[in-house]
Amino acid sequence: MVKLLLADDDARLSDLIKDYFEGEGYDVSHAWNGREALDMLSDCAPDLVILDVMMPELDGFETLKQIRNKSSVPVIMLTAKGEDIDRILGLEMGADDYLSKPFNPRELLARIKAILRRSTQDKEGDPNADIELSGVLLRRKDRTVYLHGELVELTTSEYSLLESLLVVPGQVLTKHELSERALGRKLTLYDRSLDMHISNLRKKIGNLESGEPRIKTVRGVGYMFVEAE
Repeated sequence: MVKLLLADDDARLSDLIKDYFEGEGYDVSHAWNGREALDMLSDCAPDLVILDVMMPELDGFETLKQIRNKSSVPVIMLTAKGEDIDRILGLEMGADDYLSKPFNPRELLARIKAILRRSTQDKEGDPNADIELSGVLLRRKDRTVYLHGELVELTTSEYSLLESLLVVPGQVLTKHELSERALGRKLTLYDRSLDMHISNLRKKIGNLESGEPRIKTVRGVGYMFVEAE
């Protein structure tokens, strides 16, 4: 059974989410604030965390920061409608996805399924099909990434994006292709999550010795992974 950890101080919404997902066969643990969520993280060992931004005692951003210090568990942030800055900050800090309130529980379910599907596919990949290119080593067996031998901590979304680009080096993937392959959903008009994940990924894997980014933007089209000469 898939385990979810929901951190939200909205009692009505939390009950709705818990009832809906338990009806879909999920095991849902609920925390009223970020501090309680951190305390529960080790005990319930969730497959995914649903994290509200606005919570008492410890808000969603600080909670996410502390989660990322010790875990790569997928995280979906719940943000206030229209608060672009919350979504951007969440993605920059390592969230895998976000959803604006109010939302339909079916949409949240679709987002969760997409993230967990990517995670499962990564874990079940060919253990011998490591990819090494331009100083980057991606090991599918344990979903780890190394840069010149040093371990690089990536979120589920960042790993999936990097893998999608590495399997076709030198080939441009459109934003729509990347969104469907790596994030498991179609790209919508104002969705900036893909660009934010790419930005975070670039910071973590850096540039080539020539100074050229390993992940190149092809303006108006998408992105490609650059092979070092």
